[in-house]
Amino acid sequence: MQLRVDGATVEVVDDTATLLDVLREVAGVNSVKDGCSPQGQCGCCTVLVDGQPRVSCVTPVRRVRGREITTLDGLPDDVSAAWGAAFAATGGSQCGFCTPGIICRFEGLRAKGAELDDRDAAAKALQAHLCRCTGWQPVVDAWVAFGCEEPDITAGALARAELESRVAQAVGPQVALGRGGFADDTAPDDALIAVPAGDGWAVADTRAEALRLAGKVQGRRTTADFEPPIDVPPGEWDRTLRTAWVEPGYLETDAAWCEPGGEPASPLENGGAFGGKVTSEVGAVARRLADEHGRAVRVLYSREDSVRRGPKRPPLAAGVNADRTGVVRVAATPGIAEVIAAVAPGFVVEEVEVAGPPTSVDIRGAGWVEAAVLLSSLDAEPGWITSPDGGSALATIAADGAITVRVRAGDPLDDTVLRSYCTGAAHMGLSWVASEALGVDESGEIHDLTIRSFGILRAIETPPIEVIVESEAGPAVATSDAVFAAVAAAAWRSRGFPESWPATAS
Repeated sequence: MQLRVDGATVEVVDDTATLLDVLREVAGVNSVKDGCSPQGQCGCCTVLVDGQPRVSCVTPVRRVRGREITTLDGLPDDVSAAWGAAFAATGGSQCGFCTPGIICRFEGLRAKGAELDDRDAAAKALQAHLCRCTGWQPVVDAWVAFGCEEPDITAGALARAELESRVAQAVGPQVALGRGGFADDTAPDDALIAVPAGDGWAVADTRAEALRLAGKVQGRRTTADFEPPIDVPPGEWDRTLRTAWVEPGYLETDAAWCEPGGEPASPLENGGAFGGKVTSEVGAVARRLADEHGRAVRVLYSREDSVRRGPKRPPLAAGVNADRTGVVRVAATPGIAEVIAAVAPGFVVEEVEVAGPPTSVDIRGAGWVEAAVLLSSLDAEPGWITSPDGGSALATIAADGAITVRVRAGDPLDDTVLRSYCTGAAHMGLSWVASEALGVDESGEIHDLTIRSFGILRAIETPPIEVIVESEAGPAVATSDAVFAAVAAAAWRSRGFPESWPATAS
């Protein structure tokens, strides 16, 4: 069968294949990303079919025979350059994994005649997408900014991005266009592909065959309700809190590749994953399998693999008093007691065994953020929260839900990049308190395995976020984690301090 992709003919042998697999594995179009395949829920693989946006991971190629398929790479050069400039100018792209699909969505919207000052139309169009980095607002800003001049990318922009993400980070129009250098995009064309299969790995020439050998069955979202896994310590407390299991929700699932005898590509290429990939196994597995097979091997997690195998922030339950003493029961995790004690020395930490996914203190602010939020709740008014990195933030939430965050970051280095990371952290803090939870039963089995089941706030659900950067002498310090904590504290306060998260507004 023949397909038309970006004006060229592509030969397809298997008409049961998905359009995504054909675009990436046959046509070699790496701007089309796989963030949830085959869930059709993250939008990273969105392309245009006869000018209309379509999610390619759930589209069989037989359905698009004879139709014109346009990826981001197939857009006119001036159009893709204009989108790249708009996203760079607004901070609408950080890791850049989601933005190629979003740009295709925006192009479809623009073709329908939507006005560039219509922010509501852009936000509604994003309902089929997930961006975990930017907090949506800079992405909508990019829709409005289409046609702006390409900004100059300074050394300060790169330095601020790396400071906040904690990994080497590219910045600029090319990132929004999907050219950030993700591990799986740089693998050799002839590499074998390995996917998790029970306690081992299924290895094959194609991803589709590897998935078949692994016996992958699509997971679903549960309709059951699960309580936070830990009970509040007994006692009389002025404030209590129970947190649920939550999913970091980074977009690029764990991926690495390696040549025999070589060093594996890092799963952290252009994305820190909020600490979720620091101890990922995929690099070591790629090296071992490459040596075993005598060929380059790509190791790929599906979305469900990342949910099941990836570390989570340790859930906890706490009771604290106005004198800033209390007891925190937390899922047993190496280093968690020390992290909490550093922020709240008056808290007694009790580590408890909890059935469930692995936990890690590498996850964004794990432990210290919860401690800081508890302490903040004891004050009559919101106060500044300072992270272990040295950055500080003060957040307030108005009656209409609008969020204002004041930040002290030392030398800002680059205002656009700093505001983008702080806006993303604000969205994450609000979403964590307001709506995020992962269904995990008493045996530790995860029942929520799809993007939309994580509870992450969508663009249309996200209130305006204003970031005010306060002038402060001194070297640049990472600040987005302080914003994450400050907004979580403000969100809990605005809801009347309910005991369990996620917490509905009072």
